[in-house]
Amino acid sequence: MPATVYLVPGAKRAELDVALNDDIVARQSRKIREAPAMGAPAGELYVMIEGSADAIRRTDELLAAIGKKLPPAEAEVLERRFHDEDEAASAGMGLFFTE
Repeated sequence: MPATVYLVPGAKRAELDVALNDDIVARQSRKIREAPAMGAPAGELYVMIEGSADAIRRTDELLAAIGKKLPPAEAEVLERRFHDEDEAASAGMGLFFTE
C-alpha cells in the first residue's frame, strides 16, 4: 500500500491536525509518533499516512507546507519501525487474552 512519511515540528501540531482532518486524508491509515520515540530530536513528530495513491497525493499537498517529506530510504526505515510497533502491540494483546 502506498505510504508517505513526514517530519513535522511539534509547534505546528494544530496545523497538522487540520490537515489530517481533510476528508480524504482522514479516511486513511494515519500514525503519529513523537520523534524521540523513534530516535530523533525532541520537538518534532513523525507522521505516516498509508492509503490510496490519490490520498497520498492529497497528503503531500497538505503536509508540504508544514513539514518535511522524508526521502524514500529514510521513510522506508520508519515505515518498517511503525509496522514492527504494531505487530509487537498485537502480539502483546494476544498474550493478554490467552493467559
